[in-house]
Amino acid sequence: MYRFLLSRQWVILTLVGLVLIPVMIKLGFWQYHRHEHRVAQNQLIADNLHAAPVPVTDLTAPGRTLPRDDMWRRVTASGTYDTRHEVVVRQRTAADEKTIGYYVLTPLVLDQGPRKGSTVLVNRGWIAAGNDLTRFPDVPAAPKGRVTVTGRMMADETTEGSGIKDKRGLPDRQVMLINSAQQAETLHRPVLGGYIEQTAPDPPGGTPELVPEPDHDSIGPHMAYAVQWWLFAAAVPVGWFVLARRERKDRLAAAANGAEAAGDGGAGDDGDGDGDGKDDSKGTGTAASRTAESAPPEPLSRTVASTD
Repeated sequence: MYRFLLSRQWVILTLVGLVLIPVMIKLGFWQYHRHEHRVAQNQLIADNLHAAPVPVTDLTAPGRTLPRDDMWRRVTASGTYDTRHEVVVRQRTAADEKTIGYYVLTPLVLDQGPRKGSTVLVNRGWIAAGNDLTRFPDVPAAPKGRVTVTGRMMADETTEGSGIKDKRGLPDRQVMLINSAQQAETLHRPVLGGYIEQTAPDPPGGTPELVPEPDHDSIGPHMAYAVQWWLFAAAVPVGWFVLARRERKDRLAAAANGAEAAGDGGAGDDGDGDGDGKDDSKGTGTAASRTAESAPPEPLSRTVASTD
């Protein structure tokens, strides 16, 4: 009774199920690998945030791409701010992740170490955008004289890595990305690769608002998504089996109903035309016999011989 599995409908259904199972399993592993990546990144962030600060020149140099393992590493830098070449980075959110404004990006000219005279970019924090986006906003003044900055080492931003489109033709001293190579072209002097996200000292009056440290506690929903995909993959053969059993049951029930209907139709015709299912020939013959026995005998014919 499983010959119906060879029908066009069931062949298509089976092929679709066979395709869905490996696809869902692969999607589950994709989400699982994203979960592993998130866990590893959280561990890297936690380790680097709790590591002792090192001089910024220990991790980077002009034109160098910051390795991923050095991201969020605590660094220090000493020198003087070059406020004449300060820029703001557009479309950045505050700590509440709702309010749009600017990051204040100020070059710091190093005055000691092997890279003395080089420049490192410092993200001093976030400020509100204000009403006029076409002019340079009012930026809290950077400290004058020699300063020592502590912060998190960050890699240069790119469109591919951040998803932020690097627009051209922006108002003066406004940029979309924090990128040391772009700023080196503007400054015409060596700029260390990457930038410092300032964590200390606290700015006077709390502005610019320092960028909060990245979330490294949440692991996200990727593991739950992986389990869901694997459950979906397991449900496909189970669902196929349930549907096949139901189809077989329905076909057996239909066949049984058809046989019963055929049996009822044959029993309704007994061949004598009265539809009672009984053979009346025997009864009719007996009645005729009794009638013949009760009838009086016919008189005998008498022949009188005539005497001449």
